[in-house]
Amino acid sequence: MVILARINQMLNKDDSLSIARYLEKPLIVFLEEETREEAIASLVERLDVEGKLTDRDRFHQAILEREKIVSTGIGIGVAIPHAKMSHCSDFFIAIGIQKNKGIDWDALDGSLVRLIFMIGGPDNKQTEYLKILSHLTQAIKDEHRRKRLLRCSCESEVLDLFMGC
Repeated sequence: MVILARINQMLNKDDSLSIARYLEKPLIVFLEEETREEAIASLVERLDVEGKLTDRDRFHQAILEREKIVSTGIGIGVAIPHAKMSHCSDFFIAIGIQKNKGIDWDALDGSLVRLIFMIGGPDNKQTEYLKILSHLTQAIKDEHRRKRLLRCSCESEVLDLFMGC
């Protein structure tokens, strides 16, 4: 979270960017998966089915390679797996919500992950990516929002929680 706080500080939060712009109902998944690998595969599959990926296998591999560097489990029950690829034209965010017992993600604080925000997009738009990450981390630092996300029963409720973020 310290690194993310520093990114937020550096970017001075640009209010013209909205997280809601990158969210879509079909990219919100209520997960039953119990492992990090299963959850990642499920979200990648959904992104592929929804036409967000031109090379599913490359994107999936890039996500897994990123996890090998350091866990994207940032703490507070949240993981932000991400990959940027040259074949992506725009950014997207898939949300996975695991309401049951959580997933061991090797998170920085040791907590189980119940909220997953998978970000993908072009590799040549670093500033936009950092702004997305900044806005997203600001939104999920809100404990009340995280608790409400875990109580959501449909995709519309999830989207409503990110309006104005």
